[in-house]
Amino acid sequence: MKAAIPFPPLSPEIFSISLGGFDFALRWYALAYIAGILIGWRLAVAAVRRPGLWPAQTPPMTAGRVEELLTWVILGVILGGRLGFVLFYQPAYYLSHPAEILMVWQGGMSFHGGLLGVVLAGLGFCLKHGVPLGSAADMMALATPPGLLLGRLANFINAELWGRPTDLPWGVIFPGEAAQACGQALGQACARHPSQLYEAALEGLILGALLLWLAFRRGALKMPWLVAGVFFAGYGLGRFLVEFARQPDAQFVTEGNPLGLALHVGGWGLTMGQILSLPMIALGLALVWTARRRA
Repeated sequence: MKAAIPFPPLSPEIFSISLGGFDFALRWYALAYIAGILIGWRLAVAAVRRPGLWPAQTPPMTAGRVEELLTWVILGVILGGRLGFVLFYQPAYYLSHPAEILMVWQGGMSFHGGLLGVVLAGLGFCLKHGVPLGSAADMMALATPPGLLLGRLANFINAELWGRPTDLPWGVIFPGEAAQACGQALGQACARHPSQLYEAALEGLILGALLLWLAFRRGALKMPWLVAGVFFAGYGLGRFLVEFARQPDAQFVTEGNPLGLALHVGGWGLTMGQILSLPMIALGLALVWTARRRA
C-alpha cells in the first residue's frame, strides 16, 4: 500500500449526558439533518421574498406557508428515507423482522426513498393549497443541497458508507473490522476511497452552487421545472459516478459478485445506487428540456 491518510480522531457524538439512568447524546448525523433543514428553509424563504425571481413576479407561496411546507418535508424525509431503505436494500430482512421497520435510531436511511417521500409530501401540499407544482419543485430543489453536503460530512465523521479499497494517496484508513477487511496482506492497513467526501463535493458544493447561480443570477426560477430538472439530473449523475468508488451494501456482495452489483451479466452491471439514479437522470433531463421548450 502506498501513502494513505489515517482516519482523524472524530467521534459520532458531539456530547452525551446521563439523566436518571438514561444516556442522551447529540450526534453529528442528527445535527446535520437539523442544520440542513434549517438552511434549506432559509434559502426557500429568501427566494420567495424576491418576487422578481418568479414567473409573473409571483412567488409560489408566502414565507409563512414555507414553514408549513417544512413540516410536510420533514415527515417525507424520515418516512420515505426509512421505507426506501427497507424496500430497496433489505426487504427480506425486514419482512422477517417487521417490528424493526420503524426503529430509525438503529440506522438505515435511503436518499432515493427520502427523495420520493419529499416528492409525495410536496405534491400533497401543493394540491391542498393550490400551489403551482413547477415553482414549488424548483424552490424545494434549491433548498436541498445544503442538507446533502452536511449529511455526507456526517457519514464521514461516523466512518460509514466508505468506498472501495484504493492505493491513491488520498485513500483513508477507516477504523473498524469491516473497513479493514479488504484482502490485504497480513499486517497492512486497508485504505479506502473517502466516497462520502466525493458525494459531499458533487451533491452539495458543486450542485448547490450551480442551483444558486441559476436561480439568483440567471433567472432560472422564471422557467418552472428548470431548477428541479437540473437538481434531479445533477444528483443522479453525481451519485452514478461515485458508485464506481463506493463500497456496495454487504447484502449485495457475494463470492461470485465481489463488486456488489445488483444487476449484472458476465461480471458487468450496475449497483443498486446506479439503478436508482438512472431514472433521476432521465427525469431531470426531461424536465430541463420541457422547461426550456416552454420558455
